[in-house]
Amino acid sequence: MKIIEITERNSAWIEKLLDIWETSVKATHSFLSGGEIEAIKQYVPQALKEIPHLVVAEDETGEPVGFMGVADQMLEMLFVSAKERGKGIGKQLLEHGMDKYSVKKLAVNEQNPLAKGFYEHMGFAVYQRTDFDEQGNAYPLLYMKRN
Repeated sequence: MKIIEITERNSAWIEKLLDIWETSVKATHSFLSGGEIEAIKQYVPQALKEIPHLVVAEDETGEPVGFMGVADQMLEMLFVSAKERGKGIGKQLLEHGMDKYSVKKLAVNEQNPLAKGFYEHMGFAVYQRTDFDEQGNAYPLLYMKRN
């Protein structure tokens, strides 16, 4: 496993990461319909281009298997390919984010209890809840910070 920061965000990288995003969301966000996933997917490439720190986990063949985005000590996104889940990739990415970018906060969908449990296991605790996500949709968010 190799963890690298992507500075050149060309269309090839964006496409690979978009595929990881989609398989991850379909595996973990059962509260979203297929249409909702497709609608959100339209915004992901721009988010990938704009996030200050885009960090990718590559497997031994150099293929990306997970990624995270960090801005101002906040984990803005963390996704692992559905076929690679449960192998410690998310943990390695998050640990890298905490070590290198001083990640102290994050937000997670309340309807994604596995993610909430993962972040709790990694030392984060809920300090705030909202009824809506950042786009105004009725998906409650849990804001978490490290103890």
